[in-house]
Amino acid sequence: MEHVASVDDVQLVEALRGGDERVFEQLTREYNASLLRVAQIYVASRAVAEEVVQETWIGVLNGLERFEARSTLKTWIFRILTNIAKTRAQREGRTLPFSALERPGAVPEPAVEPERFLPPEHDRWPGHWSSRPEPWPEERVVAAETRGVVERAIEELPPAQRAVISLRDVEGWSSAETCNALGLTETNQRVLLHRARSKVRQALEDYLSEAP
Repeated sequence: MEHVASVDDVQLVEALRGGDERVFEQLTREYNASLLRVAQIYVASRAVAEEVVQETWIGVLNGLERFEARSTLKTWIFRILTNIAKTRAQREGRTLPFSALERPGAVPEPAVEPERFLPPEHDRWPGHWSSRPEPWPEERVVAAETRGVVERAIEELPPAQRAVISLRDVEGWSSAETCNALGLTETNQRVLLHRARSKVRQALEDYLSEAP
């Protein structure tokens, strides 16, 4: 389970309550990109997602007096975002993202050779290789072009998978933080992360197997 707010979180909230604009700017720089990724799970376009993010920051400022430190500040901000995004999506009649989050196994999609990866229920390494692949040339793995392949593969994922892998593997969030921010069960988070990692690894493997 995720810990409650830290001393640093409480100090940040107190600074925000006191009108410290530098702290607010710091938080927007730190979380804006991730908030936008998550918002895009629920709404139909990037433009609407950007509006949701703006509404979220307004909600944060308006709700500071109600922050009770029962969760981290980060989780609290993202829960405000998901509530706003869900309301916006319901108003627009968009329901698939909820199915993708709440029942990812029920959403049809192309298969990705599941036998090559450990299952999402694996206790220690969900979604990792089931057997070690052939080593890739180190100079190609670290190349900027290779990083671009990974970034494009992530951007092409379905929104729910893109958000989970972005928070876990790009932002470095823990499983608990991701589940709390997105309102996911641990099992569903594992399924989404497993699917996302499998597809990104496949894209990377396809690229690296090509002749240099």
